[in-house]
Amino acid sequence: MHSCLKRCLSLLGMAVLFVAAGIPARAQEKQHVVSPGELSKDAARPAQTRQANEEAVRTLLSSDQGQKAIKSTGLDYQRVDKAVSQLSDEDLTKLAERSRQAQSDFAAGRISDRDMLWIILIAVAIVVLAVALR
Repeated sequence: MHSCLKRCLSLLGMAVLFVAAGIPARAQEKQHVVSPGELSKDAARPAQTRQANEEAVRTLLSSDQGQKAIKSTGLDYQRVDKAVSQLSDEDLTKLAERSRQAQSDFAAGRISDRDMLWIILIAVAIVVLAVALR
């Protein structure tokens, strides 16, 4: 009877070990607090923001008034466009906000063509200076 009890306890011990070994495997199957999809979205967000900001500045500079302003400075649009992509994230964000506001104000009739031309000239100067001072 003593050997039967030892055998039963051995089998019970092995069963406990197998169950305990399976617990970490099941724990890994649980979903993480942040899913990989959310991580990749968060990783892509700064690039998307930068792209949207560049587009806002380029939209202003490529408008009719923007082209007139760039020509009046004697600069080439391609050079200014290249400089936009070289701006720091901070400078680009500020310039994009101002570009969106200027376009919105112009569309609403709150600023004149002449004022818009000045705004664009200042934006071009900021782009050129920001890149030149790097």
